Amino acid sequence: MTPYFRTLAAALGTFLLSVPGMARPVQTDHVESELISEVAAIQPGVPFTVGLRMKMDEHWHTYWLNPGDSGLATTIAWTLPEGFRAGDIRWPRPKQIPTPPFMTYGFEGEILLMTEITPPADLEAGSKVNLKAKADWLVCENVCIPGGAEYQLELPVIAGKAPIDPAVAGKFEAARKELPVKGGDTLKASYAVTGDTYVLTVGLPAGAAVDPAKSYFYALEEMVVEPSKPQVASASDSQLQIRMKRSSLAEGDPETLSGLLSVGGNLPAPYGDRAIEISARKGAPVAAAGTTGTGGTGGAGAASSVGLILPLAFIGGLILNLMPCVFPVLGIKILGFVNQSGSDRRKVTLHGLVFTAGVLISFWVLAGALLVLRAGGQELGWGFQLQSPVFVFALAVFLLIFALNLSGLFEVGLSATGVGSSLQMKSGFGGSFFTGVLATVVATPCSAPFLAPALGAALSMPTFSSLLVFTAIGVGLSTPYLVLSIFPSLIKFLPRPGVWMETFKQFMAFPLYATVGFLLWVLAGQLPDSGLLKVFVGLVLVAMAAWAYGRWTQGGASGGRKVFGYSFALVAAAGGLALGAPAKPSETDIVWQQWSPENVARLQSEGRMVYVDFTARWCATCQSNKALVFSSGEVKEAFDRLNVVPLKADWTNKNPEITQALASFGRSAVPFNLIYAPGKPDAIVLPELLTPEIVLDALDKARATTSVRRD
Repeated sequence: MTPYFRTLAAALGTFLLSVPGMARPVQTDHVESELISEVAAIQPGVPFTVGLRMKMDEHWHTYWLNPGDSGLATTIAWTLPEGFRAGDIRWPRPKQIPTPPFMTYGFEGEILLMTEITPPADLEAGSKVNLKAKADWLVCENVCIPGGAEYQLELPVIAGKAPIDPAVAGKFEAARKELPVKGGDTLKASYAVTGDTYVLTVGLPAGAAVDPAKSYFYALEEMVVEPSKPQVASASDSQLQIRMKRSSLAEGDPETLSGLLSVGGNLPAPYGDRAIEISARKGAPVAAAGTTGTGGTGGAGAASSVGLILPLAFIGGLILNLMPCVFPVLGIKILGFVNQSGSDRRKVTLHGLVFTAGVLISFWVLAGALLVLRAGGQELGWGFQLQSPVFVFALAVFLLIFALNLSGLFEVGLSATGVGSSLQMKSGFGGSFFTGVLATVVATPCSAPFLAPALGAALSMPTFSSLLVFTAIGVGLSTPYLVLSIFPSLIKFLPRPGVWMETFKQFMAFPLYATVGFLLWVLAGQLPDSGLLKVFVGLVLVAMAAWAYGRWTQGGASGGRKVFGYSFALVAAAGGLALGAPAKPSETDIVWQQWSPENVARLQSEGRMVYVDFTARWCATCQSNKALVFSSGEVKEAFDRLNVVPLKADWTNKNPEITQALASFGRSAVPFNLIYAPGKPDAIVLPELLTPEIVLDALDKARATTSVRRD
């Protein structure tokens, strides 16, 4: 054979070997998929890797092994020749996919789910083998569609080493980079149970640079950790600690908490930025590397820990002064010092001490409340009061009024140069104390460098040690003002009082407006849209009250004008507070009956109105509808008044009857809601995304078409 023909034959042989490993992609609803093999041929007895490649349409996603609050994991069922064995799916790191108010775990874009196949050692070279697989998945955006496909992959058997298929080698290489690595003995982990909270503690290797805010733990099993509840992480140089809510559906606590740890920042090799497989045994938290302790709450080890944490707490409190939450108060207090220049030294010093007292007492009250609630079994952290929508709204109202005052919309007191009026008068020690309280309150949403490890340690220390750490944070926060008050000669470096103070005072209103905006953002994550709208309108009414107070009650206003101004302001403020104050959502007691075509026919023959909810536990939009609509008191009242029978068609598991019923309406996804009016064969179809108003209007429409039987 000539060299030319030998080259051509080799190229043709390579091509023929590579063809069997590639199957034609299958296109289903919003997913393109195919089964591919990393090798172009099989070597007897040598494991090889195949992968299910899935490419989802933009904004659509499939689910991880643990789908989170809703969803279904992708499955692969293999039909293999005799002697072949298939391993489990090797899952890449998932991502968090929020579907408010729920959290799901899954994949967007393109992924490769790899599986290792082990052939028998007695395969005959020159033969061919046929691998068959059936995959099932759930693909979701606003609606969820079950999908699946069957695949067939034919591969030749050769005696030599199995050649890598160059057409797909890059995909497998990229997929392996997304696989988690094992934590091993280096990242020792344990977890403890505190009330309804799991505290995961992971020892970190030397050289770790961890960002707690970007660290997250994905539990391998469902119904162990509550996905929708935020995880609170803190880190030191030697350990990472994550606090997670136990699932409300959990049946006891596992002996081993297994999952993937996604670490923000970077770890030294071999971890890098990979997800890490963690198996945490139940027990006491892992001791930080490089520390020793005697156990209990005392001993040299405990004292040493406090000694290391206190400087971090002080520095963190000091840096808090430069954080966006506290900066507005910083400017106000500086103006107060400028205003006090020229006063006797004793009075200036007293102002600083009173301000410091306001800070420290506020920190002690905050720490005391936190420790008492923890002793009662609640798992709370820094800024826990901001978890209360009522508190967040009240703080937003107060800061809005304060900002409007600084902007000059109204004044309280005799002089604009008082800055904060009675709160910053020269003789107003109560004002200095109040400013210290305010500085603490607005500091709680903020975190600063060195503060996270100090707080994380404080929340796990004995009571006295915790109070010491909180005291150090408070002293750090108040130190700049305390230094200026004890050494009033430093005030000479500040500008002298003058017209500039009014401009600076008005400028300092804008950071306060920004803080109000931040609090509204917090409320946006706590309230439904309707509740958030009420908050916005309520704040507008409060601002209108402040405007009326400044417009009609100050200056040389007549008695009648003042009475009108006070009355208007009082009514507007009361209306704003009543409207905007977040209310606890009411719970529904709608009792759902099981759907079936026979039940629908029977109830219609009895002259009953029927509401059918085609739903599934894995459907996030279904759960959102349930939380928003079926918790509405108006919807519950309408169901009772119209004697509606609610039927639930639960499609969590495959159900041919439900699938056929959906298909009869030209649908292949949930949520899907119907109302059958008595005596009417045609149902009223509702949209996928529901509101109480949509449901109530549909019920009225159904009632208008017929007379409703009442028992």
